[in-house]
Amino acid sequence: MTALFGPRGAIDRAAALREAGASGVFTFEGPHDVFTPLTLAATVEGLDLMTNVAIAFPRNPIHLAHQAIDHQILSGGRFTLGLGTQIRTQIEKRFGADFDRPVARMSEFVAALRAIFAAWETGERLDFRGEFYRHTLMTPTFAPRDNPYGPPPIYVGALGPRLTRATAQFADGLLVMPFGSKRFLHEATLPAVRDGLAAAGRDEGELAIVPEIIVSAGDDHAAARRLLAFYGSTPAYRPVLEVHGWGDLQPELNALSKQGRWQDMGSLIDDEVLHTIAACGSPADIAAHIRDRVGGVSDRICLYQPGPIALDSLTQIVDALRD
Repeated sequence: MTALFGPRGAIDRAAALREAGASGVFTFEGPHDVFTPLTLAATVEGLDLMTNVAIAFPRNPIHLAHQAIDHQILSGGRFTLGLGTQIRTQIEKRFGADFDRPVARMSEFVAALRAIFAAWETGERLDFRGEFYRHTLMTPTFAPRDNPYGPPPIYVGALGPRLTRATAQFADGLLVMPFGSKRFLHEATLPAVRDGLAAAGRDEGELAIVPEIIVSAGDDHAAARRLLAFYGSTPAYRPVLEVHGWGDLQPELNALSKQGRWQDMGSLIDDEVLHTIAACGSPADIAAHIRDRVGGVSDRICLYQPGPIALDSLTQIVDALRD
């Protein structure tokens, strides 16, 4: 899967990405709404759709359930609801919502969605009573009855061990965050996944693992360096840097971000950091990085780019991966 940026031209872009070899498109919470481009792209046949991710906590489970079911209907059952927590500063200061106990809150949010979906599917009474969410009324007037595809799968984006472990317990899939590396995947993410599956008594086949990998094609990686610097400035991502001995880079980047020196931050991302976290270079180089990083873990990935990828580059990357 690859990224769909914004609503303008979304239908044509989605069709072109499909022809270039993408199996699906995803959107993220950036300068545009996360659902609108997918509403348009749903008209393109043979293309999977996913929010990657819709930030859960500023939304109400009922609102999100309606959006998810509508996109499941529009796409003919090709929609996946990807959820994320974001970080405290963004949730509290940008969205004006609550962030306390994010792991417990996300676990309950998914449980509430499942209860709502079940009530719509069966017609039984909605009676969900949690610590953070309470849904006890669903009159027939407000229940969608025209969905023959069932509820969409629910994936959760996670980085830290507690949320990763919880995701393996309650979600249909784990979205491995794009700011990562092969070492972090194998030393931090997968052990937490195994712990969560064991705690829930689940088999490995019950959880889809979808790594997201930052891709920068060609020779100019300035945009990729700025993207890595943005991620790296956030304390939540310091564990990725620390497994490689680069933990001190995080506060340096954070200090520049607080000074508003966004353009200067990319200069702190040297080639070693760049090529460890991002797949860069020719299509063959990118494919080799991806195969080495996720081989034996997943046969499905999300290509995450600093900006829209050139269609010929995407075609070559897909062909190289298939070879």
